[in-house]
Amino acid sequence: MDKNNNPMLDKFRAYLSVEKGLSKNTVESYFLDLKGFLRYHPLPFTRQDIVKHMERLKDNDHSAASICRFISSVKGFCKFLLVEKQLSEDPTETIRMPKQWERLPKALSIDDIKKLLDAGREASSFKTHLLFMRDSAMLELLYSSGLRVSEVISIRINDLNFEAGFMKVMGKGSKERVVPMNHRAIERIKRYMHELRPNLLRGRQSPYLFLTGRGMPMTRQRFWQTLKKFGSIAGLKLTPHTIRHSFATHLLEGGADLRSVQKMLGHSDISTTQIYTKVSGDRMKKVYMEHHPRAK
Repeated sequence: MDKNNNPMLDKFRAYLSVEKGLSKNTVESYFLDLKGFLRYHPLPFTRQDIVKHMERLKDNDHSAASICRFISSVKGFCKFLLVEKQLSEDPTETIRMPKQWERLPKALSIDDIKKLLDAGREASSFKTHLLFMRDSAMLELLYSSGLRVSEVISIRINDLNFEAGFMKVMGKGSKERVVPMNHRAIERIKRYMHELRPNLLRGRQSPYLFLTGRGMPMTRQRFWQTLKKFGSIAGLKLTPHTIRHSFATHLLEGGADLRSVQKMLGHSDISTTQIYTKVSGDRMKKVYMEHHPRAK
């Protein structure tokens, strides 16, 4: 069903963007989820229609995260339709996120992180690949500070405080926080700023730290390409959130308290951070089962 035949979906899209203030990527994801659903089940759809679509997604090997996102999308849409008097009752009222579909974040081992960051260091030393110098700095900063990709590409020069080892970050919901940087990240950023960034600008000015080869601010797509490139060099499969998950997991495994990790990650609700304690617990159990002489 074409979006032009879905006036309510268009209105919902505008509502999410203007009134709810959701990011462009989130709005687009919700829109595509619902567009696919309405292709099979136009208004007025029922609870059974929603369940059938969830089963269809599972049969087509969609990830647990994708199915849970669809549930969030259709729940939000139904609430909107109730307000707009397009539905008399909410068909999603009794639909819950199945616990067995909850996806725990995947974290790299410390050895794999070292392999990944070393790949960046080695690649950035080749003069024929100068952009690796920038990419290596972004990668080190991502793990050093546990940033979201959107936060890395939005960093401005004035956000950095090398002497104190901290930087300001604008997170979700335009909430500003201060996060630490380690000396390795600072060294790579300084090298990039002195040896490469001026050449990218070609005499122009930009407040942003990380720039493309044309001197423009980095994009999420370009960053994702960079991440895949380094993952390929290191022989690792990565997602945009893998390194952030690894940052949190390694801190907790090293003894960091949950509140501190919550602040560094910029989570508004500590329950979001608590999922990493489950990850650490699972890893601890695996180590125990593999190495304790009486565990088997």
